[in-house]
Amino acid sequence: MYLLGGRLLKPLPVGEFYLSVISEIEMLSYPAIAADEMLRVQQFLSQVTVIGIDEDIKNHTIMLRKKYRLKLPDAIVCASALSTNSLLLSNDTQLSRVTEISINAVQV
Repeated sequence: MYLLGGRLLKPLPVGEFYLSVISEIEMLSYPAIAADEMLRVQQFLSQVTVIGIDEDIKNHTIMLRKKYRLKLPDAIVCASALSTNSLLLSNDTQLSRVTEISINAVQV
């Protein structure tokens, strides 16, 4: 939510962006989200490709969860990046242990 909260020091690079369905659920389920914030989230979601859980992501999730003992949502996010061969933008230091994907932190 750094991006939507206007807390990024540098804009994201130009490109195609993917978002795990887990991240979409997290973004849409904040209990105290204001109407204007919800509108920003929905506008953002209309500009990215949301990745659902298919057989490939399910199998990657299982492997990553076993290997790194990740929480299920983190394993799904990492599996989505792995499945799409995408760079994962995250400040979650726990995910840096996952060697199967490339991760870049965002500056906040």
